[in-house]
Amino acid sequence: MAENNTSDQGHRKVRTGQVVGSKMDKTVVVLVDRMVQHPLIKKHIRRHKRYYAHDEENTCNVGDTVRIVECRPLSKNKRWRLKEILVRAK
Repeated sequence: MAENNTSDQGHRKVRTGQVVGSKMDKTVVVLVDRMVQHPLIKKHIRRHKRYYAHDEENTCNVGDTVRIVECRPLSKNKRWRLKEILVRAK
């Protein structure tokens, strides 16, 4: 699910993932899954990472599929910004 496309603002990293936390003010936690191949046994393994993203209008809810873009450091842990909501949770 991870994408390494460039955005409109130069060469910024873009990731797609699911919102797993939205209890903070103007911040969401996005879980990004990726598949990597094990170097020895060549089996594909699912790896995931959590990113803190800035959500200015508090529009995201848990379960939404979103696209985030890398940006300047906004706080101790926040280095990503919400670009768009792809799929709303039911």
